[in-house]
Amino acid sequence: MALIDVYNLKGEKIFQRDIRDEIFNVSIREDILHQVARGQLASFRSGSASTKNRSKVRASGKKLWRQKGTGRARVGAASSPLRRGGGVTFGPMPRDYSFKINKKIRKAALRMALADKFKTGQLIVVDNFHLEEINTGKFFEIIKNFDSNNVLIVTEREDENLEKSSRNIRTVKLLRAEGINVYDILSHEYLLFVEGALGIVEEALT
Repeated sequence: MALIDVYNLKGEKIFQRDIRDEIFNVSIREDILHQVARGQLASFRSGSASTKNRSKVRASGKKLWRQKGTGRARVGAASSPLRRGGGVTFGPMPRDYSFKINKKIRKAALRMALADKFKTGQLIVVDNFHLEEINTGKFFEIIKNFDSNNVLIVTEREDENLEKSSRNIRTVKLLRAEGINVYDILSHEYLLFVEGALGIVEEALT
C-alpha cells in the first residue's frame, strides 16, 4: 500500500496513512474518463425544448374555403404547418439525452480519477474539517493554507456550517462521500478529503 500525508486545518502534517493500491495506483485511460464524464454531462441536459405539431395547435378543423371555384390554391385546416400560426414540422420535443454506462465502467473511471489526483500531488487529506459557526472568511483562510483555490471537498457527513460557509466561493464545491463523481473530480484542480470520507470511498470502490 502507498502512503499519503494527513494534515490538520493549519496545513501542518500530523501523520501518514495507508491508501489502497487498487484504487490510487491504477493505470489511467483517458477514453474511459471521457466516456463517463460525457455521460454525466448528457444526463444534466434538461431536454425540455418543445414545439407544437399540427395536432397540438389550437385551431378550427374546418376547411377554410371550398376546394374549387375560388381561383385560390386548395387549402385544408388552419393548423397546417404551411400557414402562419400552424404547427411545426419535425420540431424539437422533450427528450432524455442520458445514455447508459455500465456500473463497472463508472467504478473504474472513479478509481482512475482518484489515481490521477494522487499521482499529480493534487490529493489532500485532512484529519477533520469542521467550523463552529458559519464564517466564509475563516473557511477561505483554511483553504489558503493548502494553496488550493479551485478545490472539491469531500466530507463524510452533512455539515451545515461548512456548506453555508463555502457556497459563496465559486471555485469551491462541497460533496458528501456518497456523491463523489468523475466530472466534479476532473473539473477541480485539487481534491480535498476529510479522512473519514476517504475511508467511505475506499470501502465503496474496493
